[in-house]
Amino acid sequence: IALTYFQLAVEDHRWWWRSMLCGGSTGLFIYGYCFYYYFARSDMTGFMQTSFFFGYMLMICYGFFLMLGTVGYRASLAFVRHIYRAIKCE
Repeated sequence: IALTYFQLAVEDHRWWWRSMLCGGSTGLFIYGYCFYYYFARSDMTGFMQTSFFFGYMLMICYGFFLMLGTVGYRASLAFVRHIYRAIKCE
């Protein structure tokens, strides 16, 4: 929400996709952590284990991206509606 406010403060009114990406970036971070986990912590080897692990984690992280991006978008939408509703035009 703060990033949406800063974007609106510099009169950039295209906040929709940025709010989605800011919320969904957590899914990208989780997928990045999967690489660390796979190479540093797990004992998995072979093509099938690698492809299943990264394939399933890609789907799970994409789901996180969509869910958290939707939360970020909806929160920013509620914030924008609230601040523009408070403007009095005379």
